[in-house]
Amino acid sequence: MTTLRERTRLHGHGAAWQQFVSVMHSGRLHHAWLLTGVEGIGKATMAFMMARALLNAQDHGSAVGRRVTAGTHADLLVVGRSVDEKTRRQRREIVGDDVRPIGAFLRRTAAEGGWRVVIVDGAEYMNRTAANAILKILEEPPTGAILILTCAAPGRLLPTIRSRCRTLDLAPLPPHELRAVLTDIVEDGYGGEDIEKVIALSHGSAGRALSLLQKDALKLYGLVEEVMQGQAHGMEAYRIAGRIMESENGFPVFFDLLCDAISVRTRELLNGPWHEGQPRDTRPERMAGAWQDLVRLRAECENFNLDKQQALLSALARVNAI
Repeated sequence: MTTLRERTRLHGHGAAWQQFVSVMHSGRLHHAWLLTGVEGIGKATMAFMMARALLNAQDHGSAVGRRVTAGTHADLLVVGRSVDEKTRRQRREIVGDDVRPIGAFLRRTAAEGGWRVVIVDGAEYMNRTAANAILKILEEPPTGAILILTCAAPGRLLPTIRSRCRTLDLAPLPPHELRAVLTDIVEDGYGGEDIEKVIALSHGSAGRALSLLQKDALKLYGLVEEVMQGQAHGMEAYRIAGRIMESENGFPVFFDLLCDAISVRTRELLNGPWHEGQPRDTRPERMAGAWQDLVRLRAECENFNLDKQQALLSALARVNAI
C-alpha cells in the first residue's frame, strides 16, 4: 500500500486543489493554509501534494521528488503526534517538543533556494504549549516559508490560529471517488462486494474505508447487524463479545461501527413518515441517549484500562434496552 509521501493523485478535491494552484501562480501565496475535513478524507495527501508543488517535486521520479518520498528533503518538515518512548504508543497530543524543531528549521536558509514548507498533520491534537508555539510563528511569519495545517476538528484550534490561515475545506468523497482511491492504493485480495460494503460504511472518508478493510471490520459489522436486530441477549451476548475480542483491534472498531449504526438508524427514524394523530416516536431520543452512553463507556474503558469484555457486555445490554 502506498504511503502519503508516495501518492501521485488526489481524488475528489479538484476545486480545492485548483484554488491553491491559482493562488500559487498568482504570486500572492498566503503564508499559512488550514486544510479541514473529516478524518481520512485526504487532507494529508493534499498537504504533501501542495508541498511537492512548492518544492518543484511533483515528478516523483526526479531527484527532488525522490527526496520528498524518502523524507530527506532539507526544506520539508513534517510534524505530528510522536511516539511515547515508554509506552511505544502514539501520544494523544502534539506536545511542545514535537513542534520545537520548527523554529530552528525556519531560521535556516532554504537549502535548495526555494520555499521552506512545514506540515503540521492533525493540528487539532496540539496541546496549549504546541498551539502557542505555532501561533507565535503565524504572528511573525518568516519570509519564504509556508505552513500547512491539517485539521479534522477546526473548532479545537485557537481562533487566533484559524484567523491567520487560509482555509481549504475538503468535502466527503462521493462513492465513485472512493472507489478510485481504493483501486489506486489497496492491495489485491478484496472482492468487489467487500469494497462496496466498505464504501457504504465509510461516509466519504478514504482513510476510514482503508481502516475498515484492514481490521476485520466487515466481520465485525455482521455482529453489529445482529445487535441492531435484537439478537444480543443472554448467551448470544457472550458469543458476540467473544468474537469481537478475538479480532485484532476488535474493541474500538466494533464500538465505532455500532455507534455509527445507531446514528444512521436515529436519522432514519427522524426522517421517516409521520401522520397527524400518531403518538410521538420516542425511539430517536432513546437511541441518541444510548449513543452517548456507548461513547462514554468506551472512553472510560480505554482511559482507565478496564475490562474490555465486560464493557462490551454492558454496551450490548444498553442497546438491548433501547
